[in-house]
Amino acid sequence: MTTTSPSEAEPVAPDAVEPPETLWEKAGGGRGVAVAVGLLALTRVGQLLMVWWLGGASTENGGVWQRLLVWDGGWFLRVAMNGYPHGYTYDANHVLQANELAFFPLYPALIRGVTMFGVAPGTAAVGVAWLASIGAAVALHLLGTTLYSKRAGWALVAICCSAPVSVVLSMAYSESLFLALVAGMFVAAHRRVWLPAALFGLGAALTRPTGAAAAIALAVAAIMAVRDSTERIKPLAAAATALAGVPLFLAWVGWRVGDWTAWFRIQTAGWGTSFDYGRSTAAFLHATFTGADGWVQISVGLILLAALAAAGVALAARPWPPLAVYGVVAMVLVYGQAGFYHSKPRLLLPVLLTLLPAVVAAARARPRVAVLSITAWAVFGLWYGAYMITIWPYTM
Repeated sequence: MTTTSPSEAEPVAPDAVEPPETLWEKAGGGRGVAVAVGLLALTRVGQLLMVWWLGGASTENGGVWQRLLVWDGGWFLRVAMNGYPHGYTYDANHVLQANELAFFPLYPALIRGVTMFGVAPGTAAVGVAWLASIGAAVALHLLGTTLYSKRAGWALVAICCSAPVSVVLSMAYSESLFLALVAGMFVAAHRRVWLPAALFGLGAALTRPTGAAAAIALAVAAIMAVRDSTERIKPLAAAATALAGVPLFLAWVGWRVGDWTAWFRIQTAGWGTSFDYGRSTAAFLHATFTGADGWVQISVGLILLAALAAAGVALAARPWPPLAVYGVVAMVLVYGQAGFYHSKPRLLLPVLLTLLPAVVAAARARPRVAVLSITAWAVFGLWYGAYMITIWPYTM
């Protein structure tokens, strides 16, 4: 019997070494993405059925379709079709009013682009939102898979898309586009693919003011990349690109009006929005739990407290730092500003940090337990959103 020493062993051919698993493979490939889109479709169909059931079919409410175009949808459509005004808007008593300059440009620009193909403006607005929702579902699945596992990716899609105010993902609102861009930015940044990260980050910054939080998070990811490798130009350029988005739009509004504080003044005049370091939020919570004027007010107060608790649990588990930074900064912006209290749950929807504890728990639970838990969450969340746009009389 002959033996072979390690030095004499036959070398392993390079192609015999198993290649690392790609994100696409880890996410389940086409099947995994199809499941994520299917989960989104279930939530959207369920939501629309609940809108119809709660009164959306009533001609008094304008039908289901009109419920998808209310409130901010009208503002976005005016920007898309008429452009931005050249200055402030005043009433007959010369009191400053809201106008379209408060709304960031990317979503209405996409609406305008679709209408150039002969599509009606309302159809274009909802169509862009629905297509963006599909992109959000794919990006959320890839993000959850990247950070945790394939099951976590599916759980993130299901939990996010059935949250209490996820109805805006079906409406002519910018949340679906913003969510798709933010999730896509995080996936690209985690994989250190900097050009898509820069474009997604800039897009998010031109979609909503909380895009500033996403840009700061991308800067954190860029600093981490610079620290861990010799590559510097690409990550730093990506961060700079995203960071420029919000200041550029605010500066453009200031230049157009002739007042560098114009955007902030319009926000305050139209929606009472100003940063007061959380005083109005604290006052709202105190008033809610000492003498609320209805169950919706109590529900919003509970949502705000639950989101804070969930964020604390998520941070204790030390999530990926850019995602943690984005969540914290975005929540500071939401809780720290005055404004309509019933809009705050909508503003929290893209703050993915608050969803992480439930996502991780669902990914670790037995499949049956996870499905039953998420289904119960979805039934309440979809009903809540449908109620808010059919029966609740105020903007969301």
